[in-house]
Amino acid sequence: MKPRQDVPRGLPEMLVLSLVEERARHGYEIAKFIEVRSGGELQYHVASLYPILYRLEQRGWIQGRWVEKPGERRRRFYRITASGRKALGAQRQSWKDFVDAIERIAPFRHA
Repeated sequence: MKPRQDVPRGLPEMLVLSLVEERARHGYEIAKFIEVRSGGELQYHVASLYPILYRLEQRGWIQGRWVEKPGERRRRFYRITASGRKALGAQRQSWKDFVDAIERIAPFRHA
């Protein structure tokens, strides 16, 4: 299955915030969770996530910290901040409103 190329703007940020809301995660883990949970519909290379992570960190919505474990590579783990939770709540509501509006215009019907 080919991953989607038509991902709406703002969706990657909401997905990242949602995943780090559950617990602190590193970039590769975030990319894999998005791929697995979307059934392969959404795929991000770790390198394409770094600008998103950087942007969210600059906004103060996530906080990263380096973790070193013996025998493993150093990884940067990200967790959501209080302002990130607030932003995520607003994003979720905005997406819900958008999907509800689409549903009113072009209802989803099961075949």
